[in-house]
Amino acid sequence: MSQEEKKIENEQPEVETQATETAASQASQEKHHKRAHKRRGEKSDDSTEKLQEMGEKLAEAQDKYVRLYSEYENYRKRTNLEKADLIINGSKDMIKAVLPVVDDMERALTAMADEDAAKEGVQLIYNKLMTILSQKGLKPIEAKGQKFDENLHEAVTQFPAADEKQKGTVMDVVEKGYYLNDKVLRYAKVVVAV
Repeated sequence: MSQEEKKIENEQPEVETQATETAASQASQEKHHKRAHKRRGEKSDDSTEKLQEMGEKLAEAQDKYVRLYSEYENYRKRTNLEKADLIINGSKDMIKAVLPVVDDMERALTAMADEDAAKEGVQLIYNKLMTILSQKGLKPIEAKGQKFDENLHEAVTQFPAADEKQKGTVMDVVEKGYYLNDKVLRYAKVVVAV
């Protein structure tokens, strides 16, 4: 064999080696691309699933919010109606309890022709009314002869005290004060010695 032939034979394996390496490299790259594409597809599927799952959770949260808001609105409306009903009908029991007194007063006015009987009738009506009111928690504030207390009394007038012991004492009651269930309902209007 000549040198040229040897040279051609030597070159052919190099070309074949290069071709084989190129083919192997291309195959490797294709495998790599396929794997990457496959991973991307899996990631895409995972992302889609996660997105769908998050969408479902969002829809569920919105549904819960709407239901909770509706329940709150219904509760608010119901309590407002109950409050209005209490305000309108709150005095119902009191008025019902006082109606017999009104009836008795009307009878007393009719019977006013006889003064003694009228006075006695009005006194009975007053006693009945005070009994009903005390059952509802009303009681008078004792003021006359007591030390002046701004938490219970309202001084409408002052006059000079006859002696030192009378100073700061309630001498007269202009208008009675009342407690309702141990809270001051109306302050007693009093005259105080100074």
